Amino acid sequence: MQTSRSEPPAVAATGGRPPALAVSLIPVLNDNYVFVLHDSPKAEEPSGRAVVVDPAVAAPVRAWLEAHRLELVAVLQTHHHSDHIGGTAGLLERWPAAAVIAAAADRDRIPLQTLSVRGGDCLTLLGRAVEVLEVPGHTRAHLAYVLPEVPGGHGELFCGDTLFAAGCGRLFEGSAEQMHHSLQQLAQLPDSTRVWCAHEYTRANLRWAAALVAAEPEAAAGAITARLAAVELARSQGQATIPSTIALERATNLFLRAGNAATLAALRRHKDGWQG
Repeated sequence: MQTSRSEPPAVAATGGRPPALAVSLIPVLNDNYVFVLHDSPKAEEPSGRAVVVDPAVAAPVRAWLEAHRLELVAVLQTHHHSDHIGGTAGLLERWPAAAVIAAAADRDRIPLQTLSVRGGDCLTLLGRAVEVLEVPGHTRAHLAYVLPEVPGGHGELFCGDTLFAAGCGRLFEGSAEQMHHSLQQLAQLPDSTRVWCAHEYTRANLRWAAALVAAEPEAAAGAITARLAAVELARSQGQATIPSTIALERATNLFLRAGNAATLAALRRHKDGWQG
């Protein structure tokens, strides 16, 4: 693992071509997702390697990694809430050498950090560049992690509780201005970037949005209605609605489409009080 404050480090031992990695999700608790970024075990090796994002609990994550012959090398943490960091200690009992990567500004609230990072830092994990973004709003020191696009592939965004599918996080510690800036930062990522948000809130978010689309352009209203129908079907069949994409969020996420912080604040107040 390498770090830098500016330019991403060169990809090592791959002939200049970044390795293919998979992202798997593990549903835990009531509506959380834990994400596993991993390569594949080779026939001649005992295990592959994995990075876990926001481990809410340890037991199901440990069982999943062991079932898939994966060695945990790092934990990425987006923010300090217990349903994102609660399983870290348990995973370290099994893989004590794993790095724990979290916000330097949250060292007092996220224990066990071995690498403290801030916006603009770049890492190399599993041979891939990982960019650190500061995205406050939900909490004061929230981070997101971006794997940029690679030839023949797409980017990955692990955004915790800042950006949700068709929604955004509640403003527990930050301001509407901070959240608006954070979301606009994420909106600049390439369209095909996959959005791995940490909760299965998509249906509720879209049901709320569908009640407000009269104020949206006709194309946006149609996109929201169509997405809601697809999500209702997926959930009726027990399927996850994650990942989304940046393109889909630009088209159907009212918070991401908000033109300014005042509009976002009004939307957030309405959503917080919505009983639909």
